[in-house]
Amino acid sequence: MKLTGAQALIKSLEMEGVEVMFGLPGGAILPVYDPIIDSPIRHILVRHEQGAGHMAEGYAHVTGRPGVAMVTSGPAATNVVTPLCDAYMDSIPLVCITGQVPLSAIGSDAFQECDTTGITMSVTKHNWLVTDAQDIPQIIREAFHVATTGRPGPVLVDVPKDVSNSMMDWYWPDSVDMPGYKPTTKGHPKMIREAARLIGESHRPVIYAGGGILKARAAEALRELVELTGIPVVTTLMARGAFPDSHELCLGMPGMHGNYTAVTAMQRADLLIALGSRFDDRVTGKVDAFAPDARIIHADIDPAELGKVRKPDVPIVGDCRLVIEELVRAVQALGGREAQPDRTAWIAQIRDWQRRYPLTYEQSQDGGPLKPQFVLETLRDNTPADTIVAAGVGQHQMWTSQYWRFDHPYTWVNSGGLGTMGFAVPAAIGAKVGKPDRMVWAVDGDGCFQMTAQELVTARSERIPIKVAILNNAYLGMVRQWQEMFYEERYSEVYLSPDLPDYVKWAEAMGCVGFRVETPEDVLPTIEKANEIDDVPVVIDFRTDSGEKVYPMVPAGASNDDIVVDPTQGEGGH
Repeated sequence: MKLTGAQALIKSLEMEGVEVMFGLPGGAILPVYDPIIDSPIRHILVRHEQGAGHMAEGYAHVTGRPGVAMVTSGPAATNVVTPLCDAYMDSIPLVCITGQVPLSAIGSDAFQECDTTGITMSVTKHNWLVTDAQDIPQIIREAFHVATTGRPGPVLVDVPKDVSNSMMDWYWPDSVDMPGYKPTTKGHPKMIREAARLIGESHRPVIYAGGGILKARAAEALRELVELTGIPVVTTLMARGAFPDSHELCLGMPGMHGNYTAVTAMQRADLLIALGSRFDDRVTGKVDAFAPDARIIHADIDPAELGKVRKPDVPIVGDCRLVIEELVRAVQALGGREAQPDRTAWIAQIRDWQRRYPLTYEQSQDGGPLKPQFVLETLRDNTPADTIVAAGVGQHQMWTSQYWRFDHPYTWVNSGGLGTMGFAVPAAIGAKVGKPDRMVWAVDGDGCFQMTAQELVTARSERIPIKVAILNNAYLGMVRQWQEMFYEERYSEVYLSPDLPDYVKWAEAMGCVGFRVETPEDVLPTIEKANEIDDVPVVIDFRTDSGEKVYPMVPAGASNDDIVVDPTQGEGGH
């Protein structure tokens, strides 16, 4: 069967089981947009290419399947660099297809030409420049394989216009052979036995669960390990929901804005069992002062992470789910739950910290300013338990991670490693496309919302009814918090204004329903109104207290022992 390169590309995506893609056409990718008309793949037309990338990420976050974005050459390709980097930092499987000028024009500074593979080399797992239409099925097969195996991540396929237009003989490769790419998935049996032995000797252990738990679909295995050993768990920003917040052994989020108990339990631990986590600087604080007495078991699919920040006593390269399942068997072989040491003193110490330093805020009900935490708690308590929540980046992201209760995996969509403002709205759209039956809320800040709000036009025209809660404090809140605490309240370029733009009018102009809330008593009725609307997107502008800060906080560069708690709780510390 003779096909054009463009037809082969779309057919290859169909063979990979792609049901939806996000994109925006343009000159160099135009030949590929033609066969989409005859394809069962749903194409969602975005309003900015960055939106296509973040939607594909949101889709991948909640489904576990690779997200697909397709854009043209030049500025379109540079616009997807941010989502590619975001996906690279957070290990999100993403397949990005870009148009390119004809092969003969490459290097001539042709119209809308840029060195896409060169620009994206450092923010993709791998990328391909297609030079022969006959290679398209093989390359697409390889691209999906690389994006979804080992440590997941983004890949890019750059397709010159003349390659799209030339003819090829259709085939579908039945296997992928990439000699240089063979991820290790099974943990080394000796290392797993050694890890089980250390667990059986530790009196103050903590499981440090990272986003790799979710990528490996290891939430059930983790729960089995926890219930077998009775070891408490911290879930990083990327792992929220990997272990249920309602479980008595869940300590919540550690790190710069983690809760006091999670941060301090790690500091005082004698054993850290790091599963799919990477000792990120937001979690460790000052590295040489991090968990000084802890021995380290570190399991990760990516060998480059072992010893990158902290040298492990027991390094295990492998898929988190397979490693945890083997670890469960190894612990059982050593006597299981009965053979674990008495850790009642450790659990009692943890309960004491939880009692003394809970998350806290004060919401006055008599006309005082509206607290963002109150908004989040009300939203959390009046939405289904499996609601998917997406966040932008900044204070609102930290409050959401702190105050939301994550009892289901794959319900938290956020930008961790890159910290991409503007992530929430497009990512929520992608998540809703991936899970159309679930309620999806985006929690955004006013600064973030202004970066990608135009994608609500996409949501409206494609009938994707997400809901957006803007915690509008009229500032770049996190930057303001730092300036207040560390720059003597010298507020440089952080004020945004509560009224400009008018978010209700803007929402309405984009075909959405808009509400404004300024008082605590209006919070619940407005959320209830928003929840009843399920045919168009809804935006609520919550006017929140601009002076509110995220606590606890570990100052940048400081030790986790220097954690600053809410001023009402005294000094905290040790």
